[in-house]
Amino acid sequence: MSQTNETLKRNVVTGRRATVRVKTIAFVGLMGALSAILMLLRFPIPFMPPFMSFDLSGVMEMLGGYMFGPGAAFCIILVKILLQLVIQGSLSLGTGEIQNLILSSCYVLPAVFLYYRNKTKKRAVAGMAVSTVLVAVVAVFTNLYMIIPFYANLMGNTMDDFVAMCTAVNPMMKDALTMALFGIVPFNLIKYGATSVVTFLLYKKLSRFIKGVIER
Repeated sequence: MSQTNETLKRNVVTGRRATVRVKTIAFVGLMGALSAILMLLRFPIPFMPPFMSFDLSGVMEMLGGYMFGPGAAFCIILVKILLQLVIQGSLSLGTGEIQNLILSSCYVLPAVFLYYRNKTKKRAVAGMAVSTVLVAVVAVFTNLYMIIPFYANLMGNTMDDFVAMCTAVNPMMKDALTMALFGIVPFNLIKYGATSVVTFLLYKKLSRFIKGVIER
């Protein structure tokens, strides 16, 4: 009889774990879809490089990472990019999607890894602050040495053409260096700083609700 009870208990626990896993996967997919929708609402920032656009898709990625871990965060990023490709196709011959994958990962994953070492509010804030600075620095190198040159070669343009686009909206951007200092860095600090603030404001309420649904 005791063995039967133990077997029943194990089956209940196993079934509960499977249910939680399925619900978690469902929420990861949903957050990826919401992230894709937020990315569709992107818009340029005045005086910033016109080939960059502001959106808050990173909010869902960071929230998912803090709730479910770095693996889930990366899956949300992939779902977002794949859905965006399905809905709109690539607007930049794939370079924008590559850039999105790199910068989203650089922003979300370090913060999530830091948070999971010690799950406190201070660690969450510190993680997002570190990631915001990191992604701004990484964006300079990916834009100047990978994404823009690759796209320019495909389209028969040069770096000077991109600088000229930036100079037209902000005369302070006169070459690659000033484009980085007065365009790429401040743009990413604004974008990911705002994303961090919104994430901080939403995390507690949403995490309680979502975890409540998953654990029912």
